[in-house]
Amino acid sequence: MDLLLFVLLLVAPAHSWLSLEDWGSGNVEGSVGEFGQCVCNVFLPDTSFPADRMEYMQITSNQLSVNVKLQINKISSLKVQLDVLLSSLSNLTARVEILESGPDKYIKLDFELLRIELREFEVLVTQLKASLNSSSPAFESLYTEIRNMSLIVDQLENYDRSNLEVIRIEFAKLQRKLEKCQDDQDDFSNAEIGTCKHGGILRIGKPIINQLNADLSASYKYGGWGKDSKPLPGSENMYWYSGYSDTLVSRITQYSDYYNLIMRQAFRTHELYVYNRYDWRGTGNNYVVRENTLYYQYRSPFAMGKFNMTSATPTYKVIPKASAQFSYHYSANQNLDFAADESGLWITYVTEESNGTLVLGKINEQSFEIKEVWQTSVFKQSVTNAFMICGVLYVTRSVDTETEEIFYTYDTNKNKESYVSIPFEKFQDFYVYLDYNPTDQRIYMFNNGYYVYYNIKFKVV
Repeated sequence: MDLLLFVLLLVAPAHSWLSLEDWGSGNVEGSVGEFGQCVCNVFLPDTSFPADRMEYMQITSNQLSVNVKLQINKISSLKVQLDVLLSSLSNLTARVEILESGPDKYIKLDFELLRIELREFEVLVTQLKASLNSSSPAFESLYTEIRNMSLIVDQLENYDRSNLEVIRIEFAKLQRKLEKCQDDQDDFSNAEIGTCKHGGILRIGKPIINQLNADLSASYKYGGWGKDSKPLPGSENMYWYSGYSDTLVSRITQYSDYYNLIMRQAFRTHELYVYNRYDWRGTGNNYVVRENTLYYQYRSPFAMGKFNMTSATPTYKVIPKASAQFSYHYSANQNLDFAADESGLWITYVTEESNGTLVLGKINEQSFEIKEVWQTSVFKQSVTNAFMICGVLYVTRSVDTETEEIFYTYDTNKNKESYVSIPFEKFQDFYVYLDYNPTDQRIYMFNNGYYVYYNIKFKVV
């Protein structure tokens, strides 16, 4: 009976609830069923089913279910955010610990280097716009980013060194964009690397300034830099540098790749002079590196010199009748000028019999002897420098403080000399090193202490 009463109270309409008095007032009749069970017959004033109340209960139940799911989702989302925050906190803690152990371990860049590289990037973008004849929004955006980066460098210099991490990240982004732009300019040379299927130099691109020398010294105006012209296996990306405040050649430094050259992180430095032990020093700045061997002007005696950087052993060979009285226009002691191209190793010099005009010699690399010579008609002291490409000697002279010119060539393949005019721009007036590298078809220059290189456009044949 109690259960039945509960059901009746639940389903009864609001206006027809039964009171206890109703149960005793004759509204309920009872009897015994067929199997002896109690049967009650209830007579209500309102017999309609409360469908509206059931619908309300269903709607309310669904809403509650949705609200519960929303709350569960919020909790899950908060958990994810908490995991992210905890991870960030762990990273931040690790970075703080690194900083506490010493800022030099955290950031290796310095502000001056950044300024130099940003100026170089600005020049590069300007050159790309000119060479590609483009003023697209991409170039304008890149130029704006470089200018903004320069402002950031100036601002961050006033803060703690740890703030350099910000510019390091932005600098990496900028460098990736510049590498893409550089890829667009890399097709400046239209000849296959390693071959001579072209008609010689058509024109030379604008100077691309990498940075100040690895010693970060503006007084180191003498020196050279570049890549191995015939690298040993595994050393294809290696760079080298040598610099000093005068024409003395006393050391050469090697870098495993371009990044380490820029970061000044050498993997080996060779000293050509150790007090009371040996003196293998040279003079002048017209040296090349080939098969991990430095070819340079030996100091005493005056001779061709080569220093094997693998075994750290020197060799020299005197050139009969070679004169130390004639040098290039820009600098003293530039008497023996080594060059390397697709066909081998070369040297230019002067003899007394040549009356100061250049003599070109082809070097046998195995015997370290001059095996063949060609006499030119160009007077050396009017020349600023010279280099070789595919057996052709290219000779330069100064036009003005901003312009250099290839004015003379000698083709050893045809035994023919020519006077030409191929002007190109200088970064700064004074330079002492100029050489072509056949592995990337670039001309490398050491210009007033700065690393500079040029791309070449060849004539199509």
